Amino acid sequence: MSINQKLFDVQQEIGAISKDSTNPFYNSKYFDINSLIAQVLPLLKKNKVLLTQPIKNNKVLTILTCVETSEFVDGDIELPELKDPQKLGSAITYFRRYGLASILALQAQDDDANSTVGNVDSRPVLSQAGLDYILKGSVSDAQKALSERRVSKEFKSLIKKKHNI
Repeated sequence: MSINQKLFDVQQEIGAISKDSTNPFYNSKYFDINSLIAQVLPLLKKNKVLLTQPIKNNKVLTILTCVETSEFVDGDIELPELKDPQKLGSAITYFRRYGLASILALQAQDDDANSTVGNVDSRPVLSQAGLDYILKGSVSDAQKALSERRVSKEFKSLIKKKHNI
């Protein structure tokens, strides 16, 4: 099974990530890196995908590797020039959190915002990895993705054209 298929399967199960921590300086909620990893790691393990987040060449890397095939998907974020080790540590944690959320195309669930807005589409967003899988898959996979995921107009057009739906 390809890394894209495995990541697609992870995305199908994960849903929205809860913002469970509060930043007192900005009076805002965010999801803590430890909480995020605790929610994601069991699904990655189930799908035999290894998560690593090394720092290399002044960048925080996020690498998801299929342990069976060594295929991987990665992303990186350049660290700012900071001399204060505490601020640098905070930046690393921040970039690890958002690097992982970005590479998995996770959506954050904001209970306060959702309760004030009303009818919010809480379906997970179809990522590039998910699109790649759908374009190679069956019509039923495509129909399922279109009904169970939030799909951009561009992705929707590609899916409909490929599968004649």
